[in-house]
Amino acid sequence: MASMLKSTRLVGGMTMISRVFGMIRDIILARLFGAGLGFDVFIVAFRIPNFLRRLFAEGGFSQAFVPVLSEYREKRKPEEVQALIDQTGATLGLILLIISALGVVLAPLLISIFAPGFIGETEKFGLASKMLQVTFPYILFISLTAFAGAILNTYHNFGIPAFTPVLLNLSLIGCAIWLAPAFPEGQQVVALAWGVLIAGVIQLSFQVPFLLKLKLLPIPRFNRDREGVKRIMTLMLPTLFAVSITQINLLIDTLIASFLQTGSISWLYYSDRMVELPLGVFGVALATVILPNLSIEHTRGDNATFSGIVSWALGLVFIIAIPAAVGLALLSVPILTTLFQYAEFTTNDVIMSSKSLMAYAIGLPGFILIKVFSSAFFSRQDTSSPVKIAAIAMVANIVLNLMLVGYFQHAGLALASSLSAYLNSGLLYLKLKQSGIHVSLKPEIKMLRVACIAVIIMSICLIMLIPGQDAWFQWDVYQRVMQLVLCIIAGILIYFAGIYIQGIRLRDLISPK
Repeated sequence: MASMLKSTRLVGGMTMISRVFGMIRDIILARLFGAGLGFDVFIVAFRIPNFLRRLFAEGGFSQAFVPVLSEYREKRKPEEVQALIDQTGATLGLILLIISALGVVLAPLLISIFAPGFIGETEKFGLASKMLQVTFPYILFISLTAFAGAILNTYHNFGIPAFTPVLLNLSLIGCAIWLAPAFPEGQQVVALAWGVLIAGVIQLSFQVPFLLKLKLLPIPRFNRDREGVKRIMTLMLPTLFAVSITQINLLIDTLIASFLQTGSISWLYYSDRMVELPLGVFGVALATVILPNLSIEHTRGDNATFSGIVSWALGLVFIIAIPAAVGLALLSVPILTTLFQYAEFTTNDVIMSSKSLMAYAIGLPGFILIKVFSSAFFSRQDTSSPVKIAAIAMVANIVLNLMLVGYFQHAGLALASSLSAYLNSGLLYLKLKQSGIHVSLKPEIKMLRVACIAVIIMSICLIMLIPGQDAWFQWDVYQRVMQLVLCIIAGILIYFAGIYIQGIRLRDLISPK
């Protein structure tokens, strides 16, 4: 457990660097483009290929490929491992090349499907189609990057794949500042689309030296290991849907939001980005680290250690995700004001974004639990169970969207995603128990109780400490930053003092009792 905690800290640290640059990126984009028509269009043009990226980078492909590659590493010869990598690289590359070409040609049709609210608005629809033609090939480069990252993760090189997203943020920042002014007035946001494509090329190139060091650089060749690739594809197809339910829900949110007032898609984007920080730094890092370890224990037939890893991860989710969710909700206006409320990003944009941020924050523990429990299933090469559960959750999300959007508008879409995440994670846990994996909840229930008590104390103190909304709008950037940092530090100290008083120590997080 200690080695996994160390790896989780490494991945989390690298992901934190990425998220910090992502935050800088969003601050710059909010200042330059605000939350209007142009940025709404960019989000749609980026979210479609980004959805496919999530399927490969954090979803279906990695979850199917890593268990099979781990098995080959444990039981096969090095040349057989290389054969699997070569055949997989060739198959994946060909499929992605075809998908990318179709995406460019069918860009207007895709916009009609994923943002039907744009159809009646000629300017929005034309700009969105043009930008999607530029961004869509990103899926080719970033999915091959994910393929390389999956190989590195299997060989316990977690840091490089976790750092790679920084390059996307740097590319978008550079294009927003230096390339955008070269475009005509009203078309400057197109520079962001080129930033996405450039980033894909750079990210893939960045991984190559580390694969060479492992002597595992894929050389795309067919007829090398058809049996292994067939197993990966068999596992992958249902997994694509199961693990990416959160992203599917985001696409559904975008589709419905395209019918709401201009700015709704941008408000959902900025609030989702705030939730992505703890989700990426902790949730994705935790799931990335436990997957190869769970795969190895399953291959060895050690169910006790397998269950212990899942139980350990569950306890960490309770201790870390719950205070993060509450902190995001309580500090929603201060965070958004401090980071974004300058130039083109208005006070109204802050207020509207804070509503959806609070709704998304409610679901943060659920989003992370999905990643943990899904990894347990995929490591056992069981993809059918998560697929069935994900289908139920997606239907529930659509129903909740229709129920809540009329009253809560864009915030109702965020709340529906949060509620469906808890349904998804709860059903995954019940199915895991039914499949014979006994996850001991006794120590984790203690963690949950301790976390809840400490969070209540933290919340009461923060409510008394946080200045009123109007003060945040009136302060300059220095005052905002200082006050926000003080509130965050106070919240962290109060929370950890609360769990310490209740008897939780670092050793309890390193290994379950």
